Amino acid sequence: MNVDYPTLAAVIGSLAEGETDEVALMATVACEVHHSDDRFDWTGFYRVSGPSMLKIGPYQGGHGCLAIPFDKGVCGAAARTGTIQIVADVEAFPGHIACSSTTRSEIVLPVFGKGGRLIGVFDIDSDQPDAFSSADGRGLEAILRSVFGAL
Repeated sequence: MNVDYPTLAAVIGSLAEGETDEVALMATVACEVHHSDDRFDWTGFYRVSGPSMLKIGPYQGGHGCLAIPFDKGVCGAAARTGTIQIVADVEAFPGHIACSSTTRSEIVLPVFGKGGRLIGVFDIDSDQPDAFSSADGRGLEAILRSVFGAL
């Protein structure tokens, strides 16, 4: 199944309308995105919790890592560089953190709040290799920008 990003964005926009609490918004986005596509095995946020540190936020799926430094893994790379990370094979990514042994590919997007402040990263893992494309990146980025950019 491929995500209909415009429809997903409309649904999330409707659910998030008027909400300003970052955690509530993260929970809503994680839930709606997770259930939008069978490729998505783990979907959630890691929040910036201190200098160069991410802590787990709202998510759907099995357990996740509790803390990830900016200098480790795919999530850390997205936070450190402020760019989308699309990894076709997590085993080939230097410094990959294996929070789940079933993860084969991953997409991580930086999440920016008001004034362009990094508030976290949005992480989607798949148990399928090479599950994500630049179209996923564009669709997810548009959703994150519309939900969190207005905070």
